[in-house]
Parts: sequence; C-alpha cells; structure tokens
Amino acid sequence: MNWKPELDELARREAFAREMGGVDKVKRQHDQGRLTVRERIDKLIDKGSFHEIGAVSGIGEYDPSGDLKKLTPANCVFGRARVDGRTVVVVGDDFTVRGGSADASISAKPLMAEEMAHDFRLPIVRIIEGSGGGGSVKTIETKGAANLPGGIGGTRWYRFTTENLSRVPVVALGLGSVAGLGAARLAASHYSIMTRKSAMFVAGPPVVKALGQDLSKEELGGADIQTRAGAVDHAVDTEEEAFACARRFLSYLPSSVYELPPTLPCTDNPERGDEALMSAVPRNRRQVYKVRPIIETVVDKGSFFEVGKNFGKPIIVGLARLEGRAVMLLASDSFHYGGSWTADACQKVVRWVDFAETFHLPIVYLMDCPGFMIGLDAEKAATIRHGVRVMAAVNQTTVPWCTVILRNAFGVAGVVHQPADRFSIRYAWPSAYWGSLPLEGGIEAAYRADIDAAEDKAAKLEEIQERLNKLRSPFRSAEKFWVEEIIDPRKTRSLLCEFARLAEPLRKAGPPGNFSIRP
Repeated sequence: MNWKPELDELARREAFAREMGGVDKVKRQHDQGRLTVRERIDKLIDKGSFHEIGAVSGIGEYDPSGDLKKLTPANCVFGRARVDGRTVVVVGDDFTVRGGSADASISAKPLMAEEMAHDFRLPIVRIIEGSGGGGSVKTIETKGAANLPGGIGGTRWYRFTTENLSRVPVVALGLGSVAGLGAARLAASHYSIMTRKSAMFVAGPPVVKALGQDLSKEELGGADIQTRAGAVDHAVDTEEEAFACARRFLSYLPSSVYELPPTLPCTDNPERGDEALMSAVPRNRRQVYKVRPIIETVVDKGSFFEVGKNFGKPIIVGLARLEGRAVMLLASDSFHYGGSWTADACQKVVRWVDFAETFHLPIVYLMDCPGFMIGLDAEKAATIRHGVRVMAAVNQTTVPWCTVILRNAFGVAGVVHQPADRFSIRYAWPSAYWGSLPLEGGIEAAYRADIDAAEDKAAKLEEIQERLNKLRSPFRSAEKFWVEEIIDPRKTRSLLCEFARLAEPLRKAGPPGNFSIRP
C-alpha cells in the first residue's frame, strides 16, 4: 500500500488549476491580445524555476458521494521563482477567473506573497489585471453584508505592502484593465509598467459616467494619461517588453535593503573620453541641448535605464553603471523649461532620491538648473513647497553624491545639487554658470538708474552684461575656492568611475532610517 492514489488526486486537482477559467475564457484572453497569468509568469522568470504555492486552492464542486467533479481555481497565482538566477516572489492575477476580481479570490494568497517577500527579504513582482479589491456591487448580495474597507482583519495586506517599499524591490506590471485595489497595487511599487493597450483607474468608465464623464478606458486611464501624471513609470507596446523591463530594473538592485547592489563585470574603459563632450553644451546660454547623449557617453555603454520619462520632464532619472557599479543618475533637461524645477519635477526627485537611499545607490547629478519654475502656474502648483521637500530629501540622504555642473546653477533650487553640511564630490564644466539669480532680467532691476540715465540704454545694458559676465566666470569662483574643480568635459567618465570606486566601501547595507519612502 502506498500513497499513489492521493498523489493522482493531487495531480488531477493541479490539472484543473492549469485550466484556469476554462478553454473559452483562455481563448478570449488570447483573442484580445493578452497572455494568461501562467504564460506571463513563464516569460518573466528563468525557465522552469517557478515553485507555485497554493495551486489547488479554489472552489470545488462535488458529486453526491463527495467526490470532486470540478475545481475552479482562485484567481491569484503566486510562488517563488528565479530572475537572472536570483530568487524573487511572483504574484499574478488570473483574469480568466471572474475578471481578476475579489469575488473569486482567496485573500490569503496575495497576502502571503507580500509576507514571503517581507520575511525572506525577496524582491516581489506583481502581475496585475483586474480589480482585486473588495469585490463588485454583487458581492453585497453574495456575502450578505457590505464590506467595510479596513474593517476587522482587513488591513494586514496594507501593512506589508507599505513595509515592503522600505525593505525589498517592488515591481508591478499592469497588463489589462486595472481598477480599485488593483490600481493601488500597481502604484504601490518602486517601478511600475503598463502596456499601451492597458488602462488603470481608481474607478472604471461605468462608475465615472455617473459623474457625467462619458469616457473610454483609454481616455480615462490609458498609458499616456498615467505616465504623464506619474502614476505609472513606463509604458511599452508588448507584454514581453514589460517583462524585459522588470528584469532589467531588478538587475541594478540588491534583493533587499540588507544587501548591497550587485557589481557586474565591465569591459568599457573607465578612462574613455569623447571629443563630442567638448561641444555638447552650446556657448549660447539660451540654446537648448540634448543631455541624454551626454549621459550615454559618461556611463558604461548601454547601461542607462531611464525611469519616469513622461513625468517631471525637466529632470531625467535613471539607473546606470560606472565600471560595473550601479548608481542612481539625475540629469537636467534644458528642453523643458530650461531645466527649471517644476512642482512635478520636484516630486520626481524626491521619490527617486528616497529610492536611492533605500537601496544604497550612490547618486550622480548632471546639473543644469536655472532655479525653480516661476510664474503664476508655478505659484498655483505650490512649487516652492515641493522644492523645500526636495531639499529635505536630498539633505537626509547618507549615500555618496557626485555632482557635475554642466551649465546653470541658480537660486534655491541651485543649492539643492548636493546634500547640505557633509562632503560630496563636485565638478564644474567650463560652461558652468551660476549665481543667486540669472543676469537676464536681474540687471534691469539692479541697474535701473544707470540704464535710465544713459543716452544709449541698450549699449549701457550690454556694457553692464559684459562686465558682470567676466566676474561670473567659473574661474573667478575657483580662485576663491567657491567651487572645487573645473574639469575638461572629456575627463567626466574617468572621474565618475573613480567616484563609484570611492563610494563602494561607503555603502552600508541595512534599513535607511527614518526616511520618507514613497512609491
């Protein structure tokens, strides 16, 4: 006598689970151009590495003799797997079973996924499609009572999702219609991705229509809407691209805050210089220039991975490598308000500086910031309040900083280019230009009497500008040791690689302390 009958029964139940919502529902998923949750997991992870937990949980249908006729699996699939050889937690919604809603869910499964990531210090990847919340309006009738959000026993999941943001890398993929709690699960991540055919919203079109807004899914919460708002970090065309982005994002990070980011072998010469950097910043200070080619030139070839491209556009943010060492990189983009920090740019900096602090990433800032955005719209957006929050976030960091001033550094925003009152490395290009405020506009106010008294007002203004520009030369500041070093732009990569080497032994694994860790 052995246990083969029971193992056969287990295999039968597992076969039911693999059928998901049934042939028709799987076909419908495919016909709409979307993969099933199990196909998604297989494409995300290292081949054959998925160890599923709770596969046979669901709703069983039994005959009069008590034998199982059919099993409808729960619409949450989760377990452990490997991504590039490293163990992660993967949890996915099965849209083929009741549209991924809570009506067909077992709440303990997504909760256990978060617990496992938290307690075993493993990155977690959420594959989200559906609502995954308290259920539909019908749930009131099926349950016999209305669900109280945050009622007794209903907040444990929220605790772990919050704590995981300060403990392990959290990646979320929106691969269909994502609403309610599903939207919160997508946003409560360090890095979120959606396909351009997907949509995310707090409440979908039928609910919003009751407010008098008759919108399609794309009009209400499509990729363009959500990436511009900063609710989602990245939009891609295909699910395969989303999986590739998730894998690449994780490659820069430790498995938890108790480890350090991995250093990879590097074949790119750290002493490499590029003649193009000599003319990268134009002499005409009103002329914009492309900073992304500068980034690509100074970091390891092909290593720059931009995040949040459509949000807070005056500042570019991404992960990169310097001689194989992972860093967080910030860069000003003069194509957007000359690089001035808008309210949303400030929010972007706060989020990613906090992220760098959480996961022990040294920060490199390629600076060209003429100050905070000014004007009525900027005042209505409370830009200065967001700016002060940036200052707090930067000053709270303990990770090493290196700043390269490419051009502008003005005003209060100019101050926030490195942490206050601790040593960090700073370089300036010969194109650097700084002060309490730009000369343009300020001269007319400061020298109004002299200009008004002159016979040729334009000539007088030009004379004052020329005189002050000579005083504003970065070499004058260097004479007074108000700036440490002015460098040949071609040496930038070499110096940044040296910074990464110097920073490596200073990185400390462990929780970052009392910092505001935001998704």
